[in-house]
Parts: sequence; C-alpha cells; structure tokens
Amino acid sequence: MTAAPQGPGFSTSVEALRLREWLLGRGQATLVMDQFSADDFHLVVDDRADVHVNSKDGSFYLGWFPSGRPGTDGEGWKIAVTGTAKVRGYQMSFDTETPADVVAAAVACVLETSQRGDCQRLESAPWGNLSSAW
Repeated sequence: MTAAPQGPGFSTSVEALRLREWLLGRGQATLVMDQFSADDFHLVVDDRADVHVNSKDGSFYLGWFPSGRPGTDGEGWKIAVTGTAKVRGYQMSFDTETPADVVAAAVACVLETSQRGDCQRLESAPWGNLSSAW
C-alpha cells in the first residue's frame, strides 16, 4: 500500500511562473570593441570583415566573427587568455547571436582581472610588496 502525496510534486508561486523578458539579438559590437585602447591593444580587420584584437604583449585575444568563425558551428566571439608556465590559460566562445551586451560584460570582467607591468597591483596591495619579500 502506498500513501497518497500531500500535494503537488513541487510548489511555486504565480510570480515565479510569469514569463521573463530576456535580452535577445546581436546588439552593437561597439559595446565590446570600445573597451580596447590603441595604447594597449592591436586591432585588425581581415578580408572577411572579422575583427581581431590582441593585447600588445600577446596574452589576450578577442575575435569577432559576424558571419561565424570558419570551421565552427556558429561561433561568433572567441576570447582567449594565455596562461603561464605554472597556470593554464583559458578561452571562451559565444554564438553569433549572443547579445553584444553579454560579451561586453565578459570582456569587461576579463580586462578587470588583468595586471599591467610586473606586479604593480601586488605592490600597492595592503600587505605590501610581495616581490621584495622573495
């Protein structure tokens, strides 16, 4: 003999079931590209009108492929950060239909984590200059 459930399999509210509006559509790629300065980055537009942005030290890459990256299934954006001898780098991709606002937020986060020069951020940290401790 089995007991009847006390209520439905899950509970929710009317508010939780309302449809949300999501940001859709490609948007303006300038939201992404405007984050890069000529002082720190190289920008190249190739013969397919794809845009490539590299940091001058070569450790950051952003590719924008409006018609899709060749050899992929609809990849529209590629972000890659080179690792070090001890820490692996990473990469991320976004579809051609991913809103530029979303890609711009990801790029802003990546750029925010970057450091200029040799440990400038660490030297100004509250715990002092780590490089002089070694």
